[in-house]
Amino acid sequence: MANSYELKATVRERAGKGAARAARRQNLVPAVIYGDKKPAVTINLPFKEASMTLHKGGFLSHIGTIDLDGEKITVIAKDFHLHPVKDFLMHVDFMRVAADAQLTVEIPVKFINEDKSQGLKLGGTLNIVRHTVEMVVPASNIPEAIIVDLEGAGLGSSQHISAVELPAGCTPTITDRDFTISTIATPGGGAAAAEEAEGEE
Repeated sequence: MANSYELKATVRERAGKGAARAARRQNLVPAVIYGDKKPAVTINLPFKEASMTLHKGGFLSHIGTIDLDGEKITVIAKDFHLHPVKDFLMHVDFMRVAADAQLTVEIPVKFINEDKSQGLKLGGTLNIVRHTVEMVVPASNIPEAIIVDLEGAGLGSSQHISAVELPAGCTPTITDRDFTISTIATPGGGAAAAEEAEGEE
């Protein structure tokens, strides 16, 4: 399992808001590691390194390593909190990840061959209905993106999940319908097309 980042951490002996505030005053980010049928552990992360990792992108879909006083723990970030005004990192929730685990992750959608879409060449507009797709994926093979190929896509066309070649072992959490990822609206009809596609959801 290839891990995309590693953060050093120390154990936070006390839980609660007071201990978290004390950590922030020391330029640390309070966090918790839970899951894998083991007790939750409260930790502190260095603010600079944790913030840089967050802003690299893909924080909630990349496997990482927490070096907790020499013990290497494989994790995925499940949630984080930013200061409502100053926008700095305030807290992170990590889940332990076993090598054979299946994870539910939001995978970004990436579009290719927009220059080869007949509809876009004719002045159509690409309306993105889903910027991410929630999928069940193996922890050892989390895809960076779902690729939607727009080559040949015409005016009024819709791109559905069934037309996407999904990475091995990855399945959408929505299984009861062939949901829309994007549409190519006719010139002047973008808003209506987007509303219609969203109505399908």
